[in-house]
Amino acid sequence: MSASRHRGTTDELGPDEPERDGADLLAALLDGMDAALCAFDADGRVTHWNREAERILGWTAAEAVGRQGFAGWAVRTADAAEVEARLLGAMHAPGRQVHEFALLTKDGGRVLVRTQSAGVRGADGKPAGVYCAFSEVHAQIDLERSIALSEALFEDASWGVVLVDADLRPAVVNAHAARALAIGPTAALGRPLGELLTQGVEELESVLTHVLAEGAPPAPTEIWVGVRTPEGEKRRCWRSGFLRLASPLAEQPVPLGVGWLFQDITESRQSEQESSQLRFRTHQLYRAARAAAECEDPAEAATVHLDYALAGFADHALIDRVVERDAGADDEAPVRLVRVAATPSGAPGPTHLTGHAGIPVRYPEGHPALQSVQRTGSVRVGAGTASPETTRAWATARQWPADTVHALCVVLRSRGRTLGVVTFLRTSGRARFERADTLYAEDVAARIAAALDLAGLAAEKNG
Repeated sequence: MSASRHRGTTDELGPDEPERDGADLLAALLDGMDAALCAFDADGRVTHWNREAERILGWTAAEAVGRQGFAGWAVRTADAAEVEARLLGAMHAPGRQVHEFALLTKDGGRVLVRTQSAGVRGADGKPAGVYCAFSEVHAQIDLERSIALSEALFEDASWGVVLVDADLRPAVVNAHAARALAIGPTAALGRPLGELLTQGVEELESVLTHVLAEGAPPAPTEIWVGVRTPEGEKRRCWRSGFLRLASPLAEQPVPLGVGWLFQDITESRQSEQESSQLRFRTHQLYRAARAAAECEDPAEAATVHLDYALAGFADHALIDRVVERDAGADDEAPVRLVRVAATPSGAPGPTHLTGHAGIPVRYPEGHPALQSVQRTGSVRVGAGTASPETTRAWATARQWPADTVHALCVVLRSRGRTLGVVTFLRTSGRARFERADTLYAEDVAARIAAALDLAGLAAEKNG
């Protein structure tokens, strides 16, 4: 390990000697290292000293190479024997030896460093010296903390962590994220996000592209997604944070991808939405009751309740009344319904009455409205995921507007009698009717039934 193999030495090689290129390459490699490095020969004399060692301690290669140990210049004299014993002891010990001790800087300061030293063998296999790589302890601790944080995020984190590459494909997925995506940690790697999610892909990819180009957004983002699972699609709300990842080794930031951290907040968001929806619907019922109280005609009051109920709930609604059987008629005769009120199927507008006598509707057997009357309960139906043509045919066959996709039929009862049925219809822009929707519709139906019953009593009195 000759000192002539590094800059700052006094021996020069001739221009025709082939070792010159090897020496230059070695010097370039040593000076390009991120860690400080020095080396000693078998007698403890410094033979190599790179730029990072110069940066940390302030001693140049010309000042360091050739010195006998660290005593009196890089280490306090009182500590020199112990430090030298530790370093040179690595020549005779297997593997690498790790130590921590204080070195002196050129300006007289002290720096606590962590060293890794290992012996160097000569061509004859005997100890020829030792090399020592060292770095400031705080820098080493920062590195270890970064590595520990990274491992903890990908092993023990209670939220999802996904590293997305520059092509917007998952490169690393932690266990929590894999469970949220309903897929194995390795099965998600390299796959387009569209194969993992059914909804929210465009919004998510837009955010990732923005982060790659502009950096992280100032605040977490809430994204609703549809996750493909063996049981079917599940809609989830993820509060997401994004970080742009850039290589620390490049002179200019080179994007490596995006760190995506998310937490499932579906239950809290659904609770908030349900509470907000309940407050709105309660307010609508209150407003409807106030408005219906001002109507002279009870039948008009029924349409007022229907109009207020439609806001944010459905797109269309129909009221069909049961035709009372004549005395002595067969109890097994099919139920007959007449249309008494309907919302406009074209431009939006208030519900209009078709007259107290009503227009007969010829519902086919098994129609949801007839089922609701026969069961004295509510019936929910939908067109499913059929094609637009099939959906239109499905709605037309049931005598509903062609854009209907979901329907909810609720029986109208008052004073122990079935008066008819109210049907709420939704288009493809709305979700299907759920249990909470049915409860609300039944509350509205009770108010409509009371108004229609009162209208019938008034008609009998006037007739």
